[in-house]
Amino acid sequence: MRILLIEDDKMIGDGIKVGLTRLGFTLDWFTDGMTGKTALDSAPYDAVILDLSLPGLDGMHLLRQWRQGGNDTPVLILTARDALEDRVSGLQSGADDYLCKPFALVEVAARLEALIRRRHGQVTPKIQHGNVEFDPASRGVSLNGEPVVLTSREVSVLELFLRNKGRVLQRQLLQEKLYSWDQEVSSNAVEVHIHHLRRKLGNGFIRTLHGVGYILGDENS
Repeated sequence: MRILLIEDDKMIGDGIKVGLTRLGFTLDWFTDGMTGKTALDSAPYDAVILDLSLPGLDGMHLLRQWRQGGNDTPVLILTARDALEDRVSGLQSGADDYLCKPFALVEVAARLEALIRRRHGQVTPKIQHGNVEFDPASRGVSLNGEPVVLTSREVSVLELFLRNKGRVLQRQLLQEKLYSWDQEVSSNAVEVHIHHLRRKLGNGFIRTLHGVGYILGDENS
């Protein structure tokens, strides 16, 4: 899942970027409000981590602009402003969650997972498709109840398809979801990941719609 982080504290931002990347998220980090505003309009983010005290454009104003413009990307406010009125104002302005500094990275990851799960209409934490089960919290995958060893990128591809059952995913969208702006991507990276998933989970697990994109196969395939 691709996350947009807008945080001007270099130490905090670097810690979040490194930590969430290790947990399987794709993350873009910007340090001022104006650049962050532009970024959200330029890539298909699954959620935003937003500080409120930002240079250029205050986080609360940025949030209000997004919501007034109809952008419904889930937003987790992560800030040192811990007064009750600040928390209420943030939620009333359109934030989906509010977490005060200092924080534990595992809680940030858990809250992001909950926001993304709700956005996709999922009721249970684990995602099942036929004989394949995925646990977003542990990043664990099983086939017929037995663990399957996948690379971090393969798990991310699997997660995208499982969260978008019945939806055709174009190659460009998959690439944008999997890679941040500072990562180099080979021209056939998506095809290679899908090939490996088919080899490990079954040839029919992901179907190719020629000239259109890819879609999750039938549950009994």
